[in-house]
Amino acid sequence: MSGAAGGGGGSSCLGAAAAASCSSAGSPYAAAAGGGAGVAGRLPARVLEHIFCYLELSDLMRCSLVCWHWSNILADENSEVWRSLCSRTLSEEALRSDILCNLPTYKGKLKAYQHGLSSHDCSRNVYVKKNGFTLHRNPIAQSTDGARGKIGFSEGRHAWEIWWEGPLGTVAVIGIATKRASMQCQGYVALLGSDDQSWGWNLVDNNLLHNGEVNGNFPQCNNAPKYQIGERIRVILDMDDKTLAFERGFEFLGVAFRGLPKACLFPAVSAVYGNTEVTMVYLGKPLDG
Repeated sequence: MSGAAGGGGGSSCLGAAAAASCSSAGSPYAAAAGGGAGVAGRLPARVLEHIFCYLELSDLMRCSLVCWHWSNILADENSEVWRSLCSRTLSEEALRSDILCNLPTYKGKLKAYQHGLSSHDCSRNVYVKKNGFTLHRNPIAQSTDGARGKIGFSEGRHAWEIWWEGPLGTVAVIGIATKRASMQCQGYVALLGSDDQSWGWNLVDNNLLHNGEVNGNFPQCNNAPKYQIGERIRVILDMDDKTLAFERGFEFLGVAFRGLPKACLFPAVSAVYGNTEVTMVYLGKPLDG
């Protein structure tokens, strides 16, 4: 069984260049702090916290790289800095509902929002609701529709939760996909796993799918229980071992796929039922335990 920490489990495909630019010696933040020896580097923590409360996430991430003093102030993931940014960024629905109940820190909630399903990388027949985490599929006949997460991963270990909040229909698939995988097709099919660019688990018939073929049943046990609406499935992507695994509740179901390619892989879902909804929440790096 594995839990999840608030921090990321390695570099995202989109984050390497940003991280390099953040550490640049010529950044205005580094100049202001003087590497920790300047005036800004010696400001009291309460003053810096007040200033940081007005900054956006990208600025805060850069500030955390300026010097030890600034990094230490931002290390508290439940500080007023992260609470303030959370209240400005996330919707009231997301903060007051149980969507983020498994994320104990404000910074963790912000990271989940940053990694949510993309409203720009999905089928035209779906949209992401205002809460920032839930995908709604419009009632379009003879169409299978999917969406990718905003951020993909090429290294490290990552975990996220996915659950259906409406009927599954004949096909409901969760898994991962490259940028090249299609997010829409005609008919009612298992879109994830229909080509060599995606890997999926169909929650309706418990089949594993890749490259247009069924790779066996999952989990590998007799009379495996069917998915229940509202049940949270935890997806665990290990880009170091090149595996994809799943958990249900507190039960580790096993490794579903091995030998994943050295590529940028995104969380993904595909659905067919009209007006059904799927929620995805990024949890961070899984912890074995």
